[in-house]
Amino acid sequence: MADDNQPVFSEVPDDKGKEKYKKSENVAFYRRQMQGPSRKYRALLDTMVLTEKGVCFQLVEADTQTKLLLTVSPCKCDTVRILIDEAQPGKARYRVSDVLTGDPQSEQLRVESQTQDFVTLSWSLAQHQVRVWHFPFRVEILKDQEVIVTFNSKGKLWFERLQELPSQPTDDPTGLWRETFRTFVDIKANGPSSIGADLCLHGFRHAYGLPEHSDQLLLRDTRDGEPYRLYNLDVFAYDLHSRLGLYGSVPLMVAHRADRTIGVFWLNASETFVNLQYLPTDPQMPPVKRRRTQVQTDVHWLSESGVIDCMVLLGPSPHQLFHQYAQLTGYQALPPFFALGYHQCRWNYDDEADVRAVDAGFDRHNIPYDVIWLDIEHTDGKRYFTWDSARFPEPAKLQRHLEKKNRKMVVISDPHIKVDADWSLYREARDGGHFVRDREGHIYQGSCWPGESSYVDFSSTATRAWYSTCFSLEKYKGSTSVLFVWNDMNEPSVFSGPEQTLPKDAVHHGGWEHRDLHNLYGFYQHMATADGLLTRSGGSERPFVLSRSFFAGSQRFGAIWTGDNVASWDHLKISIPMVLSLSLAGIVFCGADVGGFVQDPEPELLVRWYQAAALLPFFRGHSDKKTKRREPWLFGEEVTAAIRAAVQQRYHLLPYWYTLFHYAHNSGLPPVRPLWTEFPREEHTFTEDSQYMIGGALLACPVTQPGVEEVRVLLPGSNEIWYDICSGQEYGGGQTLSLPVTLDTIPVFQRGGSVVCRSTGSGTCAADFQQLPLTLTVALNCQGRAAGELYLDDGHSFGYRVRKSRLRRFCLRSGCLRCSPAADDGTFDCETFIQSVTVLGLRDKPSTVVVHVSGAEETSAVFEYEETCCRLTVTRLKLSVLMDWQVQMS
Repeated sequence: MADDNQPVFSEVPDDKGKEKYKKSENVAFYRRQMQGPSRKYRALLDTMVLTEKGVCFQLVEADTQTKLLLTVSPCKCDTVRILIDEAQPGKARYRVSDVLTGDPQSEQLRVESQTQDFVTLSWSLAQHQVRVWHFPFRVEILKDQEVIVTFNSKGKLWFERLQELPSQPTDDPTGLWRETFRTFVDIKANGPSSIGADLCLHGFRHAYGLPEHSDQLLLRDTRDGEPYRLYNLDVFAYDLHSRLGLYGSVPLMVAHRADRTIGVFWLNASETFVNLQYLPTDPQMPPVKRRRTQVQTDVHWLSESGVIDCMVLLGPSPHQLFHQYAQLTGYQALPPFFALGYHQCRWNYDDEADVRAVDAGFDRHNIPYDVIWLDIEHTDGKRYFTWDSARFPEPAKLQRHLEKKNRKMVVISDPHIKVDADWSLYREARDGGHFVRDREGHIYQGSCWPGESSYVDFSSTATRAWYSTCFSLEKYKGSTSVLFVWNDMNEPSVFSGPEQTLPKDAVHHGGWEHRDLHNLYGFYQHMATADGLLTRSGGSERPFVLSRSFFAGSQRFGAIWTGDNVASWDHLKISIPMVLSLSLAGIVFCGADVGGFVQDPEPELLVRWYQAAALLPFFRGHSDKKTKRREPWLFGEEVTAAIRAAVQQRYHLLPYWYTLFHYAHNSGLPPVRPLWTEFPREEHTFTEDSQYMIGGALLACPVTQPGVEEVRVLLPGSNEIWYDICSGQEYGGGQTLSLPVTLDTIPVFQRGGSVVCRSTGSGTCAADFQQLPLTLTVALNCQGRAAGELYLDDGHSFGYRVRKSRLRRFCLRSGCLRCSPAADDGTFDCETFIQSVTVLGLRDKPSTVVVHVSGAEETSAVFEYEETCCRLTVTRLKLSVLMDWQVQMS
């Protein structure tokens, strides 16, 4: 939701025309580190102490005599953690909590060799080693004697010690104690506190991650402009191809080369900048010269406060790296099945009659959908957890109307609370000490949608617990069990604040300044809201919560979206690399507002956006209240038909999507992935971000340009076979295909060697499609084989945790398709059955197709064979997915 027509609360005449948001030149700690003297640290090797959690050394800087404590800890998940803090801190420095799911289990180190210059340590089977150098201090991480990563390669280690505020004011040109931006003054109670470090990633020239930015997937060399900024901000109708901060931050960089994938996770929640340099500078350098030049990526992290807590994920494969990161920050929450359907939202649906009319419109036009959303206007005067009694006099009745059709409602709940002493929720928060305070100790007040507001201090465990109780059915009047939640404006957005957010010198529970934990604010509200819905159901039902702001680990609580985008072709196009970047960083349940939030999309753009968004994890149409209404049936029958087809295709693929989310929940694999994660040795995939993989089986290439009659599709893998999912046409991999397209065309290809399950028939929502029969599409590879899996559970509870689920495997070899358990079978029971099977790439027409079900007699099956595209279709089946059976084609 946007803020373009917000009231102006704090503008002053002489401030107009200035930038609302900072660039790096406006940030004092960034200038100090980039312009300051180089600090030469020494590692005192004779202070080495081996512990069960790793190895410790003292570091000392000669000029300032700064003493630091270094801890290097190898973890069982093939991760190396480098932690640096003051050796004898006068004050405690902020350490991020709650993001890691636990203290990573450490490996025992042993000394391999030691000289006066360095000490080399190894662990486990000694495949990996760490080498700590005395001077200049650096830490090398090696695999099989090859240096993969060097920490402090260029000597940029920076550590400003916390101090007491001087009793006498001093000249402060570098912003050590006081910093001004526009009319805002930031008083630094602890003085300068910034940290920084650099790493060299040897042999790598492709890096990704660091969301959220509206930019290409491959991170750009920052020597030509701004560094990447990680600072969560409310940025309406954001600019494209920008490295400035947006709504969320994940300080994870992923680097890839043909034989290895690694990651660098910088666990810090304060304002952070990342500079990136690729060597050699020219990727088109002649091969002979390039071989003589060391290929590397240099990355420099700079944060305003906290400690240095840097984790290097060693891969070596992309899938292993996803698993390693999920072990650290948590796996994607398994969403309820309905959440993977289509969501309809607008700022704002006017009243109950409007909601009922839109709901009926989907049925009338045969377009399935699952959730209708309400923005801020549904409340009583922007008081969250309330209803406007004139517009929504019977909210529970409205929700029950939707529930009868197996549909749900989502309402917005922002972190700002209207200052209103007559409102019981405000009084509860005020009297319970649940608000953020200003630097003077008073409850902070800023302006947002309700006017003067105070901000819930979600960093406090007690406050999160209190907030969670607000979602109880007894307390949240008018709510029901089918009401779910949307956290917006939780960067947090403060219309009257610096950069439209909380002042950095605001104070949280425990005395921590907002500067220390700014990027965690939305993460903590997301957590508290998910806990509230979980508590509401007594722990029996999976919550669904969408959040605009996020941090590493937010995947544990629900979904996010890319914020206030624009109805333009460029915004449609960039939504794909934005979602891929989020997915690489663990935030896999993500998507962009269909059609663009701001401005009015032309019909062709709207169709193409539905087609693209139907092939991304989170699928929601959303629009600003200034835009024209854009329900899918308002643009003529041709547009309605095209949108209907895209939405129905999404619903038919729900069994596959749900299986992919099972993988994400259990192994960290993102449902959508850049091509290079599936084809890691093919360098031409390393920069591709207009097309992507959905799981390992489907390749999507959405049309993102106007008026095109042909698109070019990269089909990777010289030994691969790809099949157009509409025509069944077979194409060899290792080529770029020119594909004719019409407005109805959604280019998707199935990979040879895969099996994809789809629902057949029609329905009005996800619950209907759950009850429909399935069809299997079996795409043969060069060896005439294929395999795939299907995950099943009840779609809403946590029964899967006690084995009330099934994972079934379909495998075709030597002309025989088998269904069997993919793992130890669970106890979930259902009546789902396979109605038909399509085999793509079958060279010869079989004379018979015989079905054998365990414990029953063989039966002949009805089939058709199309010689033009080598496609076999077996129909009139009724094979339970829970039983073992085989279909023999001979």
